[in-house]
Amino acid sequence: MNRFFGYCGLWAAALFFAIPQGLAQTAALAPVRGQITDATSASPLPGAIVRWLGTTEATSADEQGLFSLVRPAQAGTGRLIVNFLGYRADTLVVGAEGAPFLRVALRRATELAEVKVEGRTQAYSALTPTNSQVITSRDLTKSACCNLAESFETNAAVEVSTTDAVSGAKQIQLLGLDGAYSLLTVDNQPALRGLATPYRLGYLSGTWIESIDIIKGMGSVVNGYESISGQVNVRLKEPDKTDRLLFNAYGNDLGKFDLNLNVSSPVGKRGSTVLLLHSDHLGRRVDRNGDQFLDLPLATQYNVLNKWKYKSEKGLVAELGVGALRETRQGGQVDYRPDVSGSYYGTTMTATRYTGFNKTSYTWPSRPYQNLGLLLNGTAYRFDSQYGRRTYDGTQNTGQATLLFQSILGTTAHTYRLGLSYLHDNYHEVYRTGLTTLPETPEQRYARENRFRRERVPGAFAEYTYQNAKNLTLVGGLRLDRHNLYGWFLTPRLNVKYDATASTILRLAAGRGTRVANPLAENTGMLVSSREFIIGQNLAPEKAWNLGGSFTQYFTVAGRPATFVADYYHTEFQNQVVADMYSSPNQLVLLNLYGRSFSRSLQTEVQVEPVKGLQAKAAYKFLDVQTSYAGNLLPKFLTPRHRLFANLSYATAFDKWRFDLTGQWFGRRPLATGPGHGYDPLHDPAPAAPTASDLQFTSRYVLFNTQVTRAFKRWEVYAGAENLLNYRQANPIIGASDPFGPNFDAAMVWGPVVGRVTYAGLRFQLQ
Repeated sequence: MNRFFGYCGLWAAALFFAIPQGLAQTAALAPVRGQITDATSASPLPGAIVRWLGTTEATSADEQGLFSLVRPAQAGTGRLIVNFLGYRADTLVVGAEGAPFLRVALRRATELAEVKVEGRTQAYSALTPTNSQVITSRDLTKSACCNLAESFETNAAVEVSTTDAVSGAKQIQLLGLDGAYSLLTVDNQPALRGLATPYRLGYLSGTWIESIDIIKGMGSVVNGYESISGQVNVRLKEPDKTDRLLFNAYGNDLGKFDLNLNVSSPVGKRGSTVLLLHSDHLGRRVDRNGDQFLDLPLATQYNVLNKWKYKSEKGLVAELGVGALRETRQGGQVDYRPDVSGSYYGTTMTATRYTGFNKTSYTWPSRPYQNLGLLLNGTAYRFDSQYGRRTYDGTQNTGQATLLFQSILGTTAHTYRLGLSYLHDNYHEVYRTGLTTLPETPEQRYARENRFRRERVPGAFAEYTYQNAKNLTLVGGLRLDRHNLYGWFLTPRLNVKYDATASTILRLAAGRGTRVANPLAENTGMLVSSREFIIGQNLAPEKAWNLGGSFTQYFTVAGRPATFVADYYHTEFQNQVVADMYSSPNQLVLLNLYGRSFSRSLQTEVQVEPVKGLQAKAAYKFLDVQTSYAGNLLPKFLTPRHRLFANLSYATAFDKWRFDLTGQWFGRRPLATGPGHGYDPLHDPAPAAPTASDLQFTSRYVLFNTQVTRAFKRWEVYAGAENLLNYRQANPIIGASDPFGPNFDAAMVWGPVVGRVTYAGLRFQLQ
């Protein structure tokens, strides 16, 4: 351990002491950076072209309107030309000394005042040092996207799976690891973590989302120490940039209805606000496979979020938001009624969530590269749930604060960020099995059923970014946190981007992540079975190293832009809270890692536009995820080793008609031997831990989703079908006829349960 800290210290010293040498070498070569916006609305103009007059040096702005352009080789002053279709071109004179951050506000061309121009950005950013993919608001309209869980249906990087066949909970997988290992942020602040993990994908409406950033591998140390496989950042609608009014209504043949209303308005000269409303309801009892269990739980949700924003003329920007959620769910047998006693199996869940946040930043008017920010957020989350005779209730109160300062060292080729953070988490979980136990006192029973954890984590971090004038970007970060229960967390991270050519980009990412597991919340799907939960004592924090990289090639097909991306990431756990379903068929054993646990992820993807209006993308993913169970290294159950993905999108002129088709092929998945496989715990001896040759596997299958959209001036109507071929997993619930018996298991879900779902909806917008 001392040697490890010594290496980290040498690495940090080499990184920061190398800064002054780079200053002298690159001061005159620092690239020019800036942001291009609309002069009226101040909204960014993605795709705007920036070039040096008289040269071939040019670039385009990203989805935030930001650009970075290398200076021409000749000395002296230069003229920068900025163009965007439908706007008047602008020319700026940039001096040779320094590297100013330019803010360019383009005005609309009067002769094109009636033309609506929408830029289509590249899904894979060429500017970010991390391997980042963007799901835009346009991508979100390619499918129903009623909530965040459905927002990844046209994306190959993230998989969404159902945890069991009763509760309806869903989780994402990134790099082959469960969603708990990827950091979920909302507007770049950690959110929906801890006990909210099982149902969090349903707590953000799709119409609230402006875009989604998917970052594979190690991200920034600014966002904390918890990320291991990557980060999913959800950007919500901004009060000063979104539509004045957006109404969306959705319904499907299962009887589910979804209503959304977004309303924004200016407040005075400098303020703005947006009110986001969402409600969904499924009240129809659906049992298409005839097993007497609901295919989807009855559910009702009410969700509201109100954001306020203020922008002064002197560099001060303040944002404030408050939100509230209420959700109820009921699953289980068709005849189950929670208010009537009987012998039917059922699940119920009631959740309430209140959240608030504040983001305040100040940018020095004479130094646009220097700013100070304060980020605050707090959440109160409570749920009460029942799974047959078991009950699982919990409360989580969270407060987070981050103070961040950013500036440069000499020129904008060298930037740094320094900050302090504080995390407060207060957990209380109550788990009752409903079974008779050995004689115990009330105090002993209370201690067995109640789990308390209070975390207080102050931390500090530093991050340095170097970008030369040609082709290299390096981001190195280090943070140190002091956990009141587990001591010091050291988090080093490094991201490197190298532009081998103007169209070829190489990236490398390496670093460490640490998180404290919530074993009950992260395995609630296993509660819908007869398995007994065995939770080990003294569970340690999960720690893992992640190393990987990507290759991005931009090219043209028939004169139109295309992209090829290949990436590989290896995650190696130093410790993990392992959910062992292999060693005992009637138990779920949760223990610290003994042996190895790793994930290897390889993905290739190509995106092309062979003819105008037709966009196509295809991807292949290979996953090798293995963990030691009782001394045997076995693949993670229900994780496919191979996956294929394809998406076709076609839009007619002016986007009047849009057609989308998505297909996914899933390879075989290993199954864990469960209580539904004939094991009788009363008469059969305990089985030996299986080996790789003993494993059983699921079938391969294909899914197709499709949607058609017709757009009018302010209206859009759409209709579609999910699981077009009506593929369903046979017998998703084992032992359904005796749910209170020893063979009941609804957690081995690997395919669709419902079958084909058709839907229709409409959108109304006022910009």
